[in-house]
Amino acid sequence: MNVQHVKAKIFARESSRIDLGEAIPVFHQWIQKNSGEELLIDVADYRHVPGGPGVMLIGHDAHWSLDSARNRLGLVYNRRTAMEGSTGEKLRQAVGAALEACRRLEQEPPFRGKLVFDGGECEIAINDRLLAPNTEETYRALKSDFEWLFDALWGPGAYTMEHAGEARELFQVVGKARTPVAAAELALAP
Repeated sequence: MNVQHVKAKIFARESSRIDLGEAIPVFHQWIQKNSGEELLIDVADYRHVPGGPGVMLIGHDAHWSLDSARNRLGLVYNRRTAMEGSTGEKLRQAVGAALEACRRLEQEPPFRGKLVFDGGECEIAINDRLLAPNTEETYRALKSDFEWLFDALWGPGAYTMEHAGEARELFQVVGKARTPVAAAELALAP
């Protein structure tokens, strides 16, 4: 199974207390400075939607958002366009892009010292219900790709992995490192 449209969420530590509105000028600045490798287009404010996407940075190939879905603050990277490569490489790209955005946000003046991302847990979803329904069969088909990713992220055997969500939700896997790690300490080389 060769998936596209990978969505990765890196959670903020519980001690992180921020005003999501402070992300709006930060994201606008990223657009103006043409920050990163991807084309950035606009910012959307969905803070009024309970459990919604919060504040989104709209890009050509992907969207980023600071959200509080399920009452857990985190950064979401949502790949929209197709990529070349294996499923494992696509998972790695999405998590790597999310981690890079986390590192950058932690250093932005409004968030410095207030926002810290937890590199010890991530939630990865496949945004294609037809190709990857949220079933045990999909999990078995993609398990080795997720193991490859988490081995690269935390080391072989240094994590737990679980198929999550209900059948009506996107297919998702949650990975958790066995020992605490800050997102700023992690790197995924291409």
